[in-house]
Amino acid sequence: MRLDRGDAMPIYRQIEARIRAAILDDRLAPGTRLPSSRSLASQLAVARATVELAYNVLAGDGLIEGHAAAGTIVAPRLQADHLRAARRREAAQRPVIQPSLIWSATTRPLQMGVPAFDAFPRKLWTRLAARTARGLSTAQMTYQDTSGYEPLRRELVRYLAIARGVVCSIDQVFITAGFQGALGLIARILLKPDDEVWVEDPGYFFGRDALALAGGRPVPVPVDGDGLDIAAGMARAPEARFVVVTPTNQFPLGASLTTARRADLLAWAGANGTWIIEDDYDSEFRYRGPKMPALKSIDAPGRVLYVGTFSKVLFPALRLGYLVVPEPLIERFATSAALLQPQPSLADQITATAFMAEGHFARHVARMRGLYAERREALLQALAALPKPHWAVEAAAGGMHVIVRLPAGADDAAAVMRAHAVGLSPEPLSRFAMEAETGPGLLLSFTNLPAETAARTMRKLHRALQA
Repeated sequence: MRLDRGDAMPIYRQIEARIRAAILDDRLAPGTRLPSSRSLASQLAVARATVELAYNVLAGDGLIEGHAAAGTIVAPRLQADHLRAARRREAAQRPVIQPSLIWSATTRPLQMGVPAFDAFPRKLWTRLAARTARGLSTAQMTYQDTSGYEPLRRELVRYLAIARGVVCSIDQVFITAGFQGALGLIARILLKPDDEVWVEDPGYFFGRDALALAGGRPVPVPVDGDGLDIAAGMARAPEARFVVVTPTNQFPLGASLTTARRADLLAWAGANGTWIIEDDYDSEFRYRGPKMPALKSIDAPGRVLYVGTFSKVLFPALRLGYLVVPEPLIERFATSAALLQPQPSLADQITATAFMAEGHFARHVARMRGLYAERREALLQALAALPKPHWAVEAAAGGMHVIVRLPAGADDAAAVMRAHAVGLSPEPLSRFAMEAETGPGLLLSFTNLPAETAARTMRKLHRALQA
């Protein structure tokens, strides 16, 4: 067993991960005796308590057992189906780079997470950016408030109160490098090794993988038509330290967390001391029914950390987001932000402030909502016109994509590869699941698909899937 002391992963986690992998790969068969904690600690030149901690984690997962006479052994009752389920969980929890959702040199039709670049007010943004550069003062060239540009935080306080019902002070708002920046700050301050974290299943794997990499233990909680199943979460991990949830528009299925479940989640979190990370990633875009308020807007227990981003409304390369924390956490977050959290570009923050303060942001959101409604309808009509035996289309009340359900037994990952070969970039629904049986499906973004090209693009996709 080789350990990397330069790795960010704690040593006990490295030991646990290597033994776990050996068991799941059948290199350690059921009944195999493991070295004693004292012996293994001596071999690895680590403290005995470090090995014992790794063994305790494995024992808690039912992979090893302690026997007085035989010592510590791989659980002899491990069955094939148990091992297969454990392998699926391990594969789902392992941080995996997903290139199509991280970066590509070109934007392709149907690509997830990409707003309508063709409709972005580039000239206006460029003019504001140039004005920012020309007006940069000497005071702005030195070290800045590590919580973020104060005028931008003030604009966000106003925007959140009006648009999301979130009433907060400027001190509660922290500017971050997008959603990942906010999640990293939360993990540094509040997450402890092996903390259980409820994650939606299926759900956003970047958040899940990031928290796993930071030492948390994701617990998949099923999602249904009412959003996150709170009762199932309490049954699976009643003492969970965190919940990561997309209550306004669940990703990827599109359900909104019902009022009853919101109340249950907040009551349980308040009683349990659990932190709720609300990812409000695209709440601006709703096409039918009333707009859902943010979970943070009814957070009487003070357990919600609200995360927002400009990536979906403006453009992802801006890497600009924001985090609203409960008042008791302000000092801890301010200290950590000052020591560990680099701020996004001040020039970008100033430009974004002007974009909001001068009314451009509100007009842009309204325009995009109307444009996306048109593109969504064009995509749905194009799908309806296809010869599609056994296809089903699901379009949520909000969001930036629709789901095409493929026939049972289809391989959605293989279907995506065929689509990529012809220049299209849907995503497989199965990629977002840990344990959930989602069935095969494709996620099709409509935001970067002009209405006049929808029919032609869908015919191209259909031909690729028939190949």
